[in-house]
Amino acid sequence: MKLLNPVFPSPAEYLAADEVLLDRCEAGGGDETLLFWEPSETFVVVGYANKVATEVNIAACEARGISIFRRCSGGGTVVQMPGGLNYSLILRITETGPTRNITAANQFIMEKNRCALEMVGRVTPCAPGGGQRTARPTVNVRGHTDLCLDDLKFAGNSQRRRKNFLLFHGTLLLNCDLAVISDLLRMPSLQPDYRASRPHSDFVTNLNLPAEKVKSALAKAWNATEELENPPLAEIKKLAREKYSAREWNYKFSR
Repeated sequence: MKLLNPVFPSPAEYLAADEVLLDRCEAGGGDETLLFWEPSETFVVVGYANKVATEVNIAACEARGISIFRRCSGGGTVVQMPGGLNYSLILRITETGPTRNITAANQFIMEKNRCALEMVGRVTPCAPGGGQRTARPTVNVRGHTDLCLDDLKFAGNSQRRRKNFLLFHGTLLLNCDLAVISDLLRMPSLQPDYRASRPHSDFVTNLNLPAEKVKSALAKAWNATEELENPPLAEIKKLAREKYSAREWNYKFSR
């Protein structure tokens, strides 16, 4: 598997990179790839079918000058901010292998990522309301594609499938200002049962690990050892400009 750590000037390029790399592989011109990127600013990303006004506190975003983007995969809305880490996997779909359907791919990828993170070691997270949890929490998979420390979520993930390749990507909260999430997002319109209607402040936590350690663990788990040569930067910039920077795309389901 190839490895890519791009540095782009705006969030739109990172969102476009996922789609371009997926399409490139689907067309027969790319390899399975693991991509990492770390936000340098705060912004909101809605899932493909999310209605912006339902999921996002638009007034709060506008007051702070925070941009709202839409990704090409499903799932819920997330706040991207410094202290977070994003990863994207472009994987081949095989008829009888672990990526053969949505459910199998979710289980395969989430378990591999869970094992990788379990091996890293971590700082005990804060319990809801402050203070420290006394017991060492367990990294586990909750819902369909959430990674949690016990029952506190630190990573959400989503999947997009084509005929021969799939995109599976997620955001890990490492050392984020979690209070920002409650300020910018409404309670999600859809939520997993294990959330039990908890507000954001009682539902999410930081993994409290350096990004380099997490990237190293995931790269090792996926055997991503070679840098991707000649990434399609021109295509990424073009798609970012024409689609992911366009209000027509980002607010396509505004209400």
